[in-house]
Amino acid sequence: MKKIPKYISFRIFISSALLYFFLVIPFVGFMWIQKMPELLKLETGLSLIEADTALGHGIFSASKSNKQEFDSQDILSTGIADQQSVQSPLTNNYNYLGKSFEILINTFLFSLLLLAFFSTPYKRYFSRKRKMLSAIPALENYCRKWLLSSPNIHAALFSLPFIVSHSYIAITLFTGNIENELRYGLLRDYFYISILASFLTVLFVYYWSKHRVHIFYLEILYTDIELRKRIFKKTVGKIRNRLWIASGMTTLLPLSIVIFYIILSVSSYKDLNIYTFSPETRIILFGSYASISENISLENTLYINSINVIMMFGGIATSVFVSLIYIFSFVRWTTLDIVYPVKELLYNIQKTGEGEGDANFSVVRTNDEIGELSEGFNVMAQRIKDHIDNINDLSNSYFRFVPKQFLEFLGKKNIVDIQLGDQVQREMTVMFSDIRSFTELSEDFSPKENFDFINHYLGYMEPVIMRNNGFIDKYIGDSIMALYSLSANDAINAAIEMRAKLQEFNDDLKGNEKPSIESGIGIHTGQLMLGIVGGQSRIEGTVISDHVNLASRLEGLTKIYGAPIIISQDSLIKLENPLQYNFRFLDIVKVKGRKASVNIFEILDGEKATQRNLKIKTKDLFNKAIQQYRSKSFDVALPLFKEINHINPHDKAIDLYIGRCEKNLKFGIPADWDGIEILNFK
Repeated sequence: MKKIPKYISFRIFISSALLYFFLVIPFVGFMWIQKMPELLKLETGLSLIEADTALGHGIFSASKSNKQEFDSQDILSTGIADQQSVQSPLTNNYNYLGKSFEILINTFLFSLLLLAFFSTPYKRYFSRKRKMLSAIPALENYCRKWLLSSPNIHAALFSLPFIVSHSYIAITLFTGNIENELRYGLLRDYFYISILASFLTVLFVYYWSKHRVHIFYLEILYTDIELRKRIFKKTVGKIRNRLWIASGMTTLLPLSIVIFYIILSVSSYKDLNIYTFSPETRIILFGSYASISENISLENTLYINSINVIMMFGGIATSVFVSLIYIFSFVRWTTLDIVYPVKELLYNIQKTGEGEGDANFSVVRTNDEIGELSEGFNVMAQRIKDHIDNINDLSNSYFRFVPKQFLEFLGKKNIVDIQLGDQVQREMTVMFSDIRSFTELSEDFSPKENFDFINHYLGYMEPVIMRNNGFIDKYIGDSIMALYSLSANDAINAAIEMRAKLQEFNDDLKGNEKPSIESGIGIHTGQLMLGIVGGQSRIEGTVISDHVNLASRLEGLTKIYGAPIIISQDSLIKLENPLQYNFRFLDIVKVKGRKASVNIFEILDGEKATQRNLKIKTKDLFNKAIQQYRSKSFDVALPLFKEINHINPHDKAIDLYIGRCEKNLKFGIPADWDGIEILNFK
């Protein structure tokens, strides 16, 4: 998760205000220094040379004709020109400028109050997010509503002090309140440089705020789905325009400040009231052009004196420093605003190409070509995701017909890779499960009721098979054929759990006033051939083996022996720990379609608790009776079986053995009798 940033607004305002004063104050200082001799002359009535001398010494003699003491520092700071408390025109000029600064500061403080009112909800919201606390809906709605407009709001609030103070100066300039041309020029020059400086700093505020919103704040307030498209409600921008603005802010506008300082540093000879020069002075001023300089009007000639040179270099140094600030800020913002979304887009393209997990969407942070590209990528990623989801759904649907494990055994990754004749031989445990007497039961159902009944039943049984590492090869009406490749234990565990689920199913039927059912499960382990059979237009996966048929026959024997779960000896010997189960030997049989006999065993854990306990109780007696039976001692075995029958009259296998013993005692033992029962039925 992206780290929650701090919401900054006062830092932007204060830094930009300091930048404004850094641009304006040196200019104002240089401007006063440059015009100081003329101001002294204007206030004292001295000649320019006398004023320069007085400024150099800092003190005017009391013997002057107007008998005034004068300090240049007083002119700069207070504008007091004499000791008579009479307000001079210069003092009026200073009051105008001081008043504009006062208006600027007061309005700026008012803007800070408005900013605090606007920003406090954001600061509170982001603070709660950093502390992993939830925000009230009203607070979140406010932040979402105004976040995208916050750069414009910040710029408007920061512009307010400049609009008010510049309006005051403009009214003062253009209403003719200042009669002296020198004072008018000073205030006018300050007005222009202040407008330029305020324009620079307002843009600084706007782009700083915009950078913070696009790179840091969007993901906090908007959801991933919302940010997959452009959420900006304005005209689509251009990277070209952004680069032009960045170039202008870092070069042209700071260069304009340099031009201002150069213009400020230039003076005209007519201001000195000197109209003739000696030849030596002409050579110094015009160099090799001294010979033709006599034709040049001196009052139209411009020059830069030593003080102006110092001011010009100071102004240029200030402009260079400001340029560095803007270059550092705007180049960083512009670079991040372009590079960050592009890197994010490239990362998501790479992840999407790797196909790992869900689709990777990019945040649309800008409203230009990069935003358009990100939005287009998101549309493409969504379509790819939908297509992959459709393929996965289709594959999952195929896997419901052809189990995924079946493909894995064949070494295929996808169902489209299978070919007619693909096959593999594996040792597996086969389990057949069937509802007893379902044919008779279904006669009372309509076709729809039969389907609903079977699906209801299979809904109980299928999860049990899957949980125990098996998979269903096919459904045969109400029968289930499942395969287990890892261990025969999985098949036994599944069979026992299926018997428990059958009790839940019967409880469900009882609640719906329907008769309960019984089931039988046969399990056998052996070598199987898994493969694809069919023709060109219809194929299916199947398992072919005599062992499959035997498992099916064992399931049929559960009806005869009254045993819910019958397994073969081949499955018993494959168990990791047979003693963890309660089982008993049932018989040796030859089933239909098979020449070899098989020892069969009953898993007692699949019985109901009462019947299971009785069978466990009589297990030793049952084994002893079986031994006598197989030793042809029917007269000894019969009383043992009857004793078991007396203890557990519901043990169907005992009834079967009692009948066999009585038959053999009555009709004699066949000559070829070997104790193997031949069962010629399915």
